[in-house]
Amino acid sequence: MTNLINISEGTSLALHGLVIIAQQYPNKVNARDLAQKLNASEAHLAKIFQRLGKSGIVKSYRGPAGGFALNKPAEEISFINIIEVVDSKVVPDKCPLHKSSCPFNNCIFGKEITKISNDIYQTFQNIKLSDFIK
Repeated sequence: MTNLINISEGTSLALHGLVIIAQQYPNKVNARDLAQKLNASEAHLAKIFQRLGKSGIVKSYRGPAGGFALNKPAEEISFINIIEVVDSKVVPDKCPLHKSSCPFNNCIFGKEITKISNDIYQTFQNIKLSDFIK
């Protein structure tokens, strides 16, 4: 079965993990607990959160009382920010097949696919971590 919208495992772990961290703010969440809650490898999670740390989304703390905490307010962190840190920059108005040229005079994907891509981008831009804080 194929999904029309695909989110990588790394991005899914980042999104879910950051929601957990946002819900626990200002407390830190350690990597082991986060990995257990997400049913994920602690090593894989560490690589993802290293990227999130370099981008300034989270701050990591070492030691027995260490863990991760948000480095900026949850209202300032959108899903698109997270997706672009974990995977890569999203360019919604480019060819969905990543082709530089098309064999047709009029692209068979046309303006509708570009519109849908832009709508999805805007939706992910509007979804903030703060939307999931109780």
